[in-house]
Parts: sequence; structure tokens; C-alpha cells
Amino acid sequence: MTVRTMLALLIGGFVGTVLRALLADAWVHDPTTWPGATFAANVAGAFALGVVVAVLAVRPTASLHWRPLLGTGLCGGLTTFSTLQLELVRMLDADAIGLAAAYLIASVVVGLLAVVIGLRVGAAMPAPALVEIAVASGTGDAPADGERRRG
Repeated sequence: MTVRTMLALLIGGFVGTVLRALLADAWVHDPTTWPGATFAANVAGAFALGVVVAVLAVRPTASLHWRPLLGTGLCGGLTTFSTLQLELVRMLDADAIGLAAAYLIASVVVGLLAVVIGLRVGAAMPAPALVEIAVASGTGDAPADGERRRG
């Protein structure tokens, strides 16, 4: 892993984590109410990851640093599977069985739909201007003509 890749992960992860923390601070809940902040962060992150994967998959000139910045970093920092699990346990401990079941099912189903929609939206998008600028400036680590690299 290169230093540039590590910096991309660090920056993306920082931004995603701060966004999730801001959501959690603004949308406080107890174990007997819907955990809106975690649900919103996970669904938004799933959608964003779908867009990122689709956009970068069909553009061989995309920098190898965009995937760790936006995918692993930003979306990874924004989403939180461990908090979802903890919230489910707390709901069960508070005897909110119906809420826990609804939250579990909604998280999986809506998250899956968000990824699918994100993949379709991303596939329909034109190449991002930043990717094209990076490649044109020679900073994008673009593969040679006709070559596709996977990141």
C-alpha cells in the first residue's frame, strides 16, 4: 500500500466518521425508539458505495486512489455495522423485540436496495470531472491505453 493510498483512506475515513458522529449527535435515541442516525448513515453509505463502485468500474482512466478515498474511506467511515449490532442488542435488552426485528429487516432490505440503486445511478453518470482532471494532469495513475486495472 502506498503513502498516497494511506492518505486517501485517512482523509475519506475522517470525513465519513465525522459525518456519522454529527448525525449521531443530532439524532439521539433510546433503545425503545428507531435509531435514525445509524439507519440513515448506513443507507446513505450503501447508496454512495454503489455509486462509487459503478463509476470507477467502467472508467479505466480512474485513479486508483479514488476507490480508497471514497469507497473504503468515506463510505467505510460513514457506515457502521457494529453500532447496528449494539443497537439491536440494546433493543432486545429493553424488550423491544418488534422494533429490533423491524430494524434488522429494514436495515438489510433498504441497505440492499440502496446499493442496487447506487450501482444503477453510478453506471448512468458521466465520468466525474475530478477523475478526468487527475488523469489529464498526470496525477491519476491511469492505466495504459486499453488496459484496465482493478483497485
